[in-house]
Amino acid sequence: MILAWSRKTFCWTISVAESIGSVRPGYLILCCVVALLAACSRPPQGITLNGETMGTYWTVRLPASPDAISIAELREQIDLLLDQVNQEMSTYRADSVISAFNRAEAGAWITLPPGFARVLSEALYWAEATSGAFDPTAGPLVNLWGFGPAASERSVPEPETIEMTLGHVGWQRLSFDADSDRLLQPGKAYLDLSGVAKGWGVDVVVEYLLTSGFSDFLVDIGGELRVQGYRADRERWRIGIERPIAAQREALILLELEDMALATSGDYRNHFEADGQRFSHLIDPRTGRPIDHATVAVTVASETCTTADALATALSVMPIDEAWSFAMERELAVLWLLADGEALLERMTPAFERLLQSGDS
Repeated sequence: MILAWSRKTFCWTISVAESIGSVRPGYLILCCVVALLAACSRPPQGITLNGETMGTYWTVRLPASPDAISIAELREQIDLLLDQVNQEMSTYRADSVISAFNRAEAGAWITLPPGFARVLSEALYWAEATSGAFDPTAGPLVNLWGFGPAASERSVPEPETIEMTLGHVGWQRLSFDADSDRLLQPGKAYLDLSGVAKGWGVDVVVEYLLTSGFSDFLVDIGGELRVQGYRADRERWRIGIERPIAAQREALILLELEDMALATSGDYRNHFEADGQRFSHLIDPRTGRPIDHATVAVTVASETCTTADALATALSVMPIDEAWSFAMERELAVLWLLADGEALLERMTPAFERLLQSGDS
């Protein structure tokens, strides 16, 4: 997805994938692409499959047509896998497993499907590691501010209501038996796994493709993506990062990836305004309030998209100094876009910079 960045507007011009990169000011166009943009010639296109899931799109790119399975059957299997993820983890579905847990009475034990259990285990790991900046129980706060599945007019809650809602939030309230995949409803706990669900969906499709004998592909769900192997021309999958100059587009950096996932989180698409103030859909579970700092978007590269998705969410919630320290301590590959008045600044960790430099070798 090409992102035409300015502080005031964000123009989405094509749907491919969402990505982002020393500190440099200015406006950016950032795009995850299968082929190089601008001056580079296009490689063979291969096969592209598309569909809809989780309120967005999914895309799978293959260098060539598969031999052992028809395109129609492959698309059907991917749709079935992603529908299963929705059936387990969508708060927008009343018949989902997560909705059943959210409705359960205090003291009820819910047996989770294996995939759900894996996602919850990772969510709880990062909840503890980030001291609650990522919290799978933050659903009541998301709902309170009008960003949840229930259609409601978005408005600023009273401080007393926020404090009361915070009493039902906290990953520490959950008792999860990983040996039996059972989760205890402590009472009014409301899970919301939207911070990792798309990433998990990507990984589910990747696992299916790998076990089906595919070794080269790109999987993208709503901008969260993972690549494996090579493109049709046997080159690595590429991400072009550009800065527009007047009427032309200048390619600045080329990020080449193989066997890597990328996820992006930002506050630029989903927000509301009240009394002249802008309120982001990104809620800090520690305060109960939308983020109010310079971070506009965060991109994380990791081995799995589930991990990248969770980290992108957490690092978007954290103020930049806290997020930077967290990422540096763990040698994470992260890029931030930071607001500086009407301009945007880039800031990246050394690990992300090395990924960019690998495209120059």
